[in-house]
Amino acid sequence: MATKWLSAREMTAWRTYIETFSDLITAIERDLGDHDLTLGDYQVFVYLSEAPGRSMRMCDLADLLQLSPSGLTRRLDGLVKAGHVAREASTDDRRVMLASLTPSGLATLEAAAPDHVASVRRHVFDHLDGDQVDALASIFQSIKNGLAEDGSAENGTEK
Repeated sequence: MATKWLSAREMTAWRTYIETFSDLITAIERDLGDHDLTLGDYQVFVYLSEAPGRSMRMCDLADLLQLSPSGLTRRLDGLVKAGHVAREASTDDRRVMLASLTPSGLATLEAAAPDHVASVRRHVFDHLDGDQVDALASIFQSIKNGLAEDGSAENGTEK
């Protein structure tokens, strides 16, 4: 099968994305660093804070974060040591391990959230008009749908 090369327009879009993505994540991570958090830590806090009882099965959290079970364990180790997340056996099924957001973790999330939102606004949304925000959402939804259709979304887990 012959390679369908990117057009100049597509190459410009792709290169701009690739060259910007790393800088954007670095800037957002730097702002979270004031709270001793990484973006991955923040994601854990958000998912757990939105879960019933601020707790969820470790396997479900790993799926949401697109991490392998061992990748999730590594991600949680520091949060558990800091007292922000607890690992505990389920009372319904002792074979199931739960990750729970502790009061300390919730307080850390509540302290970091305004700064994180301000960072995202400053680095992303302050540079876009309403049509561009709508286009950005549409673009990433289309890419997300395409990844789901070809199974790539499940293959992105950290090993």
